[in-house]
This record gives sequence, C-alpha cells and structure tokens, in this order.
Amino acid sequence: MLRGRSGVLAVAFSTFIAFMGIGVVDPLLPLIGKEMGATPFQVEWLFTSYIAVMSLSMFISGYFSTRFGGKRTLITGLLVVVLFATLSGLSPNIGIFAIFRGGWGLGNAFFTSTALSIIVGVSSGTSGRIERAITIYEAALGLGIASGPLLGGLLGSYNWRYPFFGTATLMAIGFIVTLTLVREPPKAEKRRTPMEIFEALRNKPVFLNAIIALGYNFGFFTILAYTPLTLSGLTTFQLGITYFLWGVLVAISSVLLVPRLVKRMDRFLIEQIVLFLFALLFVLMGLYPSYRLEIIVISGVLCGISNASFTSLAMEVSPFSRSVSSASYNFLRWAGAAIAPILAGYMAGVYGFSFPFFVVSPVVIVAAIGLVVYSPTLRKAIEKNGEVVSGSATASK
Repeated sequence: MLRGRSGVLAVAFSTFIAFMGIGVVDPLLPLIGKEMGATPFQVEWLFTSYIAVMSLSMFISGYFSTRFGGKRTLITGLLVVVLFATLSGLSPNIGIFAIFRGGWGLGNAFFTSTALSIIVGVSSGTSGRIERAITIYEAALGLGIASGPLLGGLLGSYNWRYPFFGTATLMAIGFIVTLTLVREPPKAEKRRTPMEIFEALRNKPVFLNAIIALGYNFGFFTILAYTPLTLSGLTTFQLGITYFLWGVLVAISSVLLVPRLVKRMDRFLIEQIVLFLFALLFVLMGLYPSYRLEIIVISGVLCGISNASFTSLAMEVSPFSRSVSSASYNFLRWAGAAIAPILAGYMAGVYGFSFPFFVVSPVVIVAAIGLVVYSPTLRKAIEKNGEVVSGSATASK
C-alpha cells in the first residue's frame, strides 16, 4: 500500500504531530494550576474549550474540504495550530490560555476531519487498502497521543511554556511535509454544505454509532484530561512518563491487538466487552486511589480497541461521502468529550477527586448497553454500504 503512497505517510506524520498537541497539556495541568493559581474547574477549561471548538468546527471543516480541497484544508488547519500553540505558550492567565486553546482546537478540527478522509480516499479501490489505511491513521493517532505527554513532561520539567513552543515547531514541520508530499485523492468529492452534517446524523446507523462513541469519549477524555489532577505527588516528568505508557498501549492495541481479536471473535461482541470493562475501571479508580496510576495505564489497552472500532464504524455504517461521514461522527462524539473535563473538575472541587469516576462509569455503561441493543442495526448498515474485506466490512466511499 505504501509503495508510491508518500502522501499517506505525510498525512500520517502530520496526524501524529496533531494528536501530540492534545496530550502535551496532560502532565502540565497540576503545574499550570499552581503557577496561575487556578482551580481544577478552571484548569479543565484548557481541554473543554479545545474540544468544544473542535466539535463545532466540524460544521465548516467538511464544507471547506469539499469547497477548497482536502490539501488546502489540511495546511490551513496546520497553520492555525502553529499560531495558537505559540500563543498558548505566551498566555498571561488561565482565561486567555483557554481562549488560545480554543483556537488550537479550530485548527485541529480542520486537520483531523480531513486527514482520515484523504487517507481513505487515496487508498480506495483496492481490496484491503482502506482497512490498512485506517490502521495507519489509528497508529499515528495513538503514537501522537502517547508522545504528547512525553514531550510535555520533558520540556515542562524546565518551564511549562516550552512544550507549546515545541509543539508549534513540530506542527510547522508537519505543514512543510504536507505541503510538499500530499496530493488530493484521485476521486474528488462533490461540494458539501454544513447542513449536510445534520442530514447525515438523521441517518439512524450514523447517529447511533456517533452517540455511542460520545459515551465512550466521555470516559476517554476523563482519563486524558482529568486524571492528571488526581495523581498527587508525581513530578511533571513522571506524569509525562505515565501518560506516555498509556498512549503506547493505546497505539499498540489499536494497531496490533484489534486485527487479531477480530479474527477470533465477533467485532461487536469485542467492543461490548471492552466498554463494560472500561466502565468497571472507573469504579476501581474511585474505590482504590492508591492503584489509580496502574489502572490508568492499563486502560490504554481498552481505549486503543475502542478508538479503532468506532473510527472504522464511522466510515462503514455511513452511506454518505468521506468528509460528511467523518465530520458528522466527530461533531457528535467531540461534543460529549467537551463536557467531561469541566464536569469532572467541578465535581472534584465540590465532592472530592474520586467522585467524578463514579459518575463517568454509568455513562460508559449506557454506551455499552446501546451497542448491545443496536448492533443489529449497525450490522445491516455495514452490509448495505460496504464491501467485505478480510472478514470485515469497509466502506469505499
């Protein structure tokens, strides 16, 4: 697949850098709160503003992609991230910082909604290529999430502002690579309007997959955005190593573990089991604070499986174009993720640091039950829209 596909590797590299930006804040949260005199609720706005803007930007990112081309949308997003990552490092207070993180989320929305679409588009037409393309995308995503905390922990040990300048530099490199190597997919999509995202969400399988993913992402971003505040006693570097290990497990499980599991078990059954186990881990984190670090790292395996599963389903169950499928899915799932950090931060300030875990667990359980109930509907959508590849259905839209 990769022979002559330098564009796929270029987008994967830029995806890796883009998702570093999500996790780079992780080990810095306690330090930023201390330096700026911010409460857990205020600190969590650094994630919520970022994710909320990402979610809302899906309305226009898909339109831009089909109006001006995927490549232009990618490089626009990268430039916006370079700008706001730099400004984040210059933030004078937590309020301005949250605004700059929102701008960062805008750039990341333009990039992430288009990156998957381009990788799938370039890979269309050959048996097995779409599945492998999504695997490459998930590998880049997982490694990016893993490397972000490591970068934050290393540079943050000197000054909490340095990781943001480092991320801006790496994104500038990603911009050059994308500008040089990425080409438009051979089959261009017709122009789309922002309203088509709403129209796509009126499709029952598309909506069901996105709303179930919303519940999962509520838990995912509680792990990523909130748990660093609960690991008292760890240095910035130690927090970076902790979430680096977590991210490595996310990447390994999504790329290596999922294909092996799918060969032995039904894919929907796998995801149902994973979601129930994920909910159980939140209960354990609330009940046993002394083992919270180990549980967080272990949760990376479950997160990697879920990330790969829901991303694949977003393309497979949808009868719409790549950009609309990606944008509608990301809009709804990011909306759930945006609520999780500030809600956890608020509850921690009022009821204690363990309480949010007992709230997140039922949300994930509802998502698991939803997948059990509606998996027949999703199966039918896959059979209708996709082509069977290596025992699983993948859409070649």
